[in-house]
Amino acid sequence: MATIKIKQIKSRIGAPKDQKSTLDALGLRKISQIVEREDTPTLRGMIQKVHHLVTVVE
Repeated sequence: MATIKIKQIKSRIGAPKDQKSTLDALGLRKISQIVEREDTPTLRGMIQKVHHLVTVVE
């Protein structure tokens, strides 16, 4: 299956607990960190939840 690269662009400070948990589940801990994950509908939903904190890198 295809993969997708996700980059954290903003700080998690001040974000609600559920959004911090979502970042943890994505594997993002620091600003500018990039992780590569398999592209699934579940992952897309997680990205949508924290879309203001992350970006998709191609």
